[in-house]
Amino acid sequence: MKIALGADHRGFARKEELKKHLMRLGHKIIDLGTFSPERADYPDYAFAVARAVAKGRAQRGILICATGIGMSIAANKIPGIRATLCFNPTLAKLSREHNNANVLCLGTDWADTKTIKKIVSIWLNTSFTRGRHSRRIAKISQEEKRISCRADSGSGNRKL
Repeated sequence: MKIALGADHRGFARKEELKKHLMRLGHKIIDLGTFSPERADYPDYAFAVARAVAKGRAQRGILICATGIGMSIAANKIPGIRATLCFNPTLAKLSREHNNANVLCLGTDWADTKTIKKIVSIWLNTSFTRGRHSRRIAKISQEEKRISCRADSGSGNRKL
């Protein structure tokens, strides 16, 4: 699988560990930064990974910061992205089965390397179950398109 990775300064070391682990498992990695532990702004990396997934350059994305919260908020601003913040394997499984999440957000302050590897493994190996969940994902996609069309029309009176 081709996976886009991104992290801010707080997630840098964990991203590097995870990158090596995923490559050993045979995944292709697109590393979109950061490339050092120097202070960095998480939205830059969240947007880069989310855009790579949304444009089809990667099948999935993984983002890492201190809590995963900011990364999740930022990534979800990109149309077509369903970013999920997961702190345990159960949430990772459900985010794929029920929500077809395509970007995983992780917090280094909330999980050790072993737990993160388990979360990532389950998230990458769990399929979307479709069924009633497809209808719900379609509603989210329709709303994204509706908002995008309004924004593209240049209307000063946008109704959200």
